[in-house]
Amino acid sequence: MAATTSAMLLPSFVQEQPRRDEQLQQPRQNDDEQLETIKYGDVFNVSGDLAANPIAPEDARMMASAETRVLGQMHEAGPADVMRAAAAHNVQVGVLSSRDISDVAKNQGINISETDVPGARVVSECVAGQVVGQYLDTTTASGVEMPEQDVITIGQALEAACQIIGNKPVEQSDAAAIHAAEVCATGNNAMNPGGLGATAQAAAIFNAAMDRDEDKIKLNYVLTGATEKLATDKVVSRQDVEGVVSAELRNNPSMTTHPGGVAASISAAARLNEGNTERVVSADLRNNPNLTTHPDGLAASITATAGLNEDGAGI
Repeated sequence: MAATTSAMLLPSFVQEQPRRDEQLQQPRQNDDEQLETIKYGDVFNVSGDLAANPIAPEDARMMASAETRVLGQMHEAGPADVMRAAAAHNVQVGVLSSRDISDVAKNQGINISETDVPGARVVSECVAGQVVGQYLDTTTASGVEMPEQDVITIGQALEAACQIIGNKPVEQSDAAAIHAAEVCATGNNAMNPGGLGATAQAAAIFNAAMDRDEDKIKLNYVLTGATEKLATDKVVSRQDVEGVVSAELRNNPSMTTHPGGVAASISAAARLNEGNTERVVSADLRNNPNLTTHPDGLAASITATAGLNEDGAGI
């Protein structure tokens, strides 16, 4: 079971500037300045009110402070870096002042969560509850390599996605990715009644008819206990990544995958699994009732690569 820790950062000066949000809510009169404003939706895969909010200097400082406090330092080329550059632009063109803060950051804060998976942690950086950055960390905070752990299966990767974005309403792209992951795990292309894919598809159809997010079915309803819900499980491989990512992209009108979502978690798991021949083969055998490795799976590809290297051919 994946464990999650998080740190929420809210501005300490909220009460000191009671009218700042009112100032930000008032539209600027200069249309050219409006066009030059960099908003969250311009640089991150976010939606709703957050997407429409300009990235403000205090937002960037809050994210930088959160990264330093939780991760020990700012993540190079991470959300804080991007936000700082965008905020500097917004100040330079005169859209915001150097002490402005967006409504969403002031009211809902900055959140960095760490989800433990075997051998690593998934770090997710959020503004107003939406993921703006997510990556896999395979080292401890001190930079020392973590002890060798079991490899990650498809079920575990789905549970990691549940931990990261479990409160996200199920959309068609999520349902397609979940079904693709289920197909990879079971080897059965048919929609299994009552399975993860069927449940996700039903949730996506229901949500499409709902106007309010609070009325929609969330991913945690579908993905909690994913390992037990799968008829069979297998180690995540690069082939699985291709199928799941493709399914999520094809069913998203913006042709993007969701940060911290199903495709991202499957991709992170595959990266972590690579290069660990003995444990990958062992896990593939444990999860296959026929006690054979999957012919197109990660165990087969790693074993073949190891054989080439032993022969001196290398890759």
